[in-house]
Amino acid sequence: MKRIIPLILIAILISSCRPAQSDDNSFMLANVEMDDERVPATRQVMNSPLPTATPPMEKNTIKAKKIIKDGRIAIEVQELEKTKSSIDSLISEHDGYYANEKLNNSNWETAYILKIRIPSVHFEQLIAGIEKGSGEIKFKEINARDVTDQFIDLETRLANKKNYLKKYNDLLKQAKTVKDILEIQENVRGIEEEIESTTGRLKYLGDLVAYSTLDLEISKPKDYKYQPQKRDKLSKRLIHSLTKGWFGFVDFLVLMVNIWPFWIFAVLVFYSLKKYRKSKKDKG
Repeated sequence: MKRIIPLILIAILISSCRPAQSDDNSFMLANVEMDDERVPATRQVMNSPLPTATPPMEKNTIKAKKIIKDGRIAIEVQELEKTKSSIDSLISEHDGYYANEKLNNSNWETAYILKIRIPSVHFEQLIAGIEKGSGEIKFKEINARDVTDQFIDLETRLANKKNYLKKYNDLLKQAKTVKDILEIQENVRGIEEEIESTTGRLKYLGDLVAYSTLDLEISKPKDYKYQPQKRDKLSKRLIHSLTKGWFGFVDFLVLMVNIWPFWIFAVLVFYSLKKYRKSKKDKG
């Protein structure tokens, strides 16, 4: 019996220790499972390439340059109409048009003065075609102006004004008193006018950028010939002079009649001075 009792106590101790061991094991397994769940994610992050740093967004996106091109050219030719016909064909080929066309015919030259509007992408081609033609270039000036900053500034202003207009319209919906409504409407009207003005300015600049302007003058010199001024015959000139003199005399008489009060005043002054002198002479 004495041997059995210690064996029973040992068995009880062993059985009482097993649940605790299983709890520890279950906690360790849980940690392992958690570690197993975290390990792949950690390995994935470590093994995957790092993302490249994205550049910061610029406030104004880079846009194509806005260039206004224009120029002036003067050409002296010997065959004016033929050159003009060639210019017509060249402009039609490059989708251009005449904004103004004028013909001057003087004693020393005949000249076409032309204002050409042409798509800016064809501006250099038009100039090259004109220079290849016959004739002597007397004058040439080509200009290019960069208006990109003006475009960006106007577009930014337009966007801001539209945002202000939207906010004012939202306030107008919430306004309750007549005074608030009138004040908001006045602000809305001013902003709408500014939007229209800015939009018009953008369209104007856009047209100048899209279509270039070329002032072209093609002239043909003439051999100068003296042409005396045509004058009337002597008899006609004499009659004209007599008629003009008579009309002048009549106008003078009419003028004298018109100032009759002056003559009366002058006569009165004359007799008064004469009487005064006579009385002074008698006293002396």
